[in-house]
Amino acid sequence: MGSFVDLASADGFKVPAWVARPEGAPRGAVVVLQEIFGVNSHIRSVADRYAAAGYLAVAPATFARVKPGVELGYTDDDMKEGFVLKQQVEALPGAGVLPDIQAAIDHAAQQGGGKVGIVGYCWGGLLSWRAACELTGLSAAAVYYGGGITGPDEVARTPRCPVIAHFGKRDHYIPLDGVDAFRKAHPEVEVHVYEADHGFNCDQRGSYDQPSADTARERTLAFFAKHLG
Repeated sequence: MGSFVDLASADGFKVPAWVARPEGAPRGAVVVLQEIFGVNSHIRSVADRYAAAGYLAVAPATFARVKPGVELGYTDDDMKEGFVLKQQVEALPGAGVLPDIQAAIDHAAQQGGGKVGIVGYCWGGLLSWRAACELTGLSAAAVYYGGGITGPDEVARTPRCPVIAHFGKRDHYIPLDGVDAFRKAHPEVEVHVYEADHGFNCDQRGSYDQPSADTARERTLAFFAKHLG
């Protein structure tokens, strides 16, 4: 259903992105932000599923500025490599990877012909929160277990569009007291907590929890239907 294309960021950098198109005219568009494992087979399948739901889906390679063509699995070595790459991207000067995400939003708006939402998982969840607060052209954002999102610098941000956030009750990366503090700081955000671990949406990981993943997807699709069309 999808294929890779190159998008032009504001500084001219070419950002590879997986673009999945629905059958018929799109009802809107969704930007899909990767975990620390690259735009791998799982993220491509997530984008394809949003396309199957009627949205143009764009998944930019947010590691591209530090290492192109990253496609990792879920072993301990993959986790370590992905974490290092994430740190390198987070250390980029200026706005870092946000201009590349803006390029994906702009492409999604142009090709989708309607409103644009964003969804991200783990590190991508953090980036989708930042995008909702800092970038233009978004009408809705969905955050899945965004690592770091409950830190003071992130909680201090203010979203420019409606946000839904999904967390796992057993997520040792994001303690529940942090989730509760985030919820209190942002009563405008629709927060849901599931009986699940970190990464519960990924069906290629041991932490996958199908009931939680299905419920979160239903809620996210309803949220996008409300705010995107």
